Amino acid sequence: MKTMDRDEWTAFLNHGTRTGKLALVLPSGRPTVVPVWFVYEPDGKLRFNTAAASAKVRALKADPRVCLLVDLEEPPYAFVKVDATAAVVADDPALTKRVATAAGGRYMGPDRAEEFGERNGRSDEVVVELTPTKITAVDHVSG
Repeated sequence: MKTMDRDEWTAFLNHGTRTGKLALVLPSGRPTVVPVWFVYEPDGKLRFNTAAASAKVRALKADPRVCLLVDLEEPPYAFVKVDATAAVVADDPALTKRVATAAGGRYMGPDRAEEFGERNGRSDEVVVELTPTKITAVDHVSG
């Protein structure tokens, strides 16, 4: 095992189409994990879009503490675990569309970025910003 430095884990988070697994606590107290398409941005925040009326938003408003896991699911195995505080940004249409377009480009390819920006950048969508509080990043888990 090898601990990744900041440059390594930043590259890992930005690589390809790895889906984030977001762990959060529902208002009922039940923990859950949901997949998210995210972008890691130069300001150090991770952002993703979701429906304003979603269970994720209700949960994050009740308890903004989250954990996002991004992993390499094949040898040599690796992961970046981001403990973070979430904030829901509901009043910034330009940000909503920008994040939706960036995520669409990342996960569906540049030729479909605008399509996903339009689809997921609507007024009934919000941006969730994750501000990391602790990052654990390990490469070559299998040795």
